[in-house]
Amino acid sequence: MQRERLTLVPLEVRFRKGRVKVDLGLAKGRQKADRRQAIAKKESELEMRRAQGRARKGAA
Repeated sequence: MQRERLTLVPLEVRFRKGRVKVDLGLAKGRQKADRRQAIAKKESELEMRRAQGRARKGAA
């Protein structure tokens, strides 16, 4: 996993007959450009929600 730069991600945790069962997945990290796109998308969605909130307050 270290050589491939992969991460173990718990997908689901459940209890069965006194034991814990965990479904694991392997994930690859994002590239730098992908992270920038994700941050930009998140910021634009946040700004849209803020604008909608301001519009509702102004209308009421």
